[in-house]
Amino acid sequence: MQRLLFTLSLLTLPLFAYIDFDMDGVDDTVDRCPNTPLTELVDIYGCTTKNLEGDHHFDIIAGVSLSQFNENTLSALDPNDTDTLTTTLQVDYYYKNFSFQASTSYFDSQSRNDSDSGQNDSFIGAYYQLYPASSLSLQLGGGLLLPTYDTGYDNNNLDYTASASLSYLVQNTNLFGGYSYTLINDDDFSYLDSDKKTVTVRYRNTNAFNAGIGFYPTEKLYTSIAYTRSDSIYQNVEAIETASAYLFYTIDKHWFATLNYAYGLSDSASDHYGAFRLGYYF
Repeated sequence: MQRLLFTLSLLTLPLFAYIDFDMDGVDDTVDRCPNTPLTELVDIYGCTTKNLEGDHHFDIIAGVSLSQFNENTLSALDPNDTDTLTTTLQVDYYYKNFSFQASTSYFDSQSRNDSDSGQNDSFIGAYYQLYPASSLSLQLGGGLLLPTYDTGYDNNNLDYTASASLSYLVQNTNLFGGYSYTLINDDDFSYLDSDKKTVTVRYRNTNAFNAGIGFYPTEKLYTSIAYTRSDSIYQNVEAIETASAYLFYTIDKHWFATLNYAYGLSDSASDHYGAFRLGYYF
């Protein structure tokens, strides 16, 4: 039964007291599947027979973030307090249980004694979503970190990453966790510090994991809190630990926005990190 039936029903609404909250052409008194999206065709009982949107979807997300590093910045190269403003751009493609992602960002860092700006490493990746149980989802993925960041030492190479994450939904609450491993291929390098002493920077592969809990207060709003621990890419630098809060809000069928705040729990992490992103889904 197509949506044209709803148009016809509007003409008779004053006479027959027709009520169709989800506008699928089926009266609410006999609708077995309420709240059907407008992009779906339904049968005589109001239940979906076909999704008009198809299996292909895209989104594009632009954002801005600000981080404040303490004197023990994780780079180990700049011992000053550093504020970094970053703008990001991300594009996602979805096909059934597959998704593909590409992202890049531009940073502008300011400290007491120095400033720096440029493009960070870019990312391309692919993911596959599994559903071992009705309330359980598992996502497996991998990607490439493209060496678009200019270190000034000609040592930035292609890195590889793999990840797995779980989410378990109980009514309006979900428990989640994830793990990732990144193979760092950047070359070690040396430089002279302010005392003219040679300092050697050595890289290492990294492990990272996170765990948290999320809640859906309404159909349009999702919030979560999480703990994250990640190895630094630099040897002899302690693990980066943060506690974070996240908010996702669906503005309408196409637009959505996210807010994120993270607090550093270790000296190697930034003191504060905040981000806002706006996305369009089609």
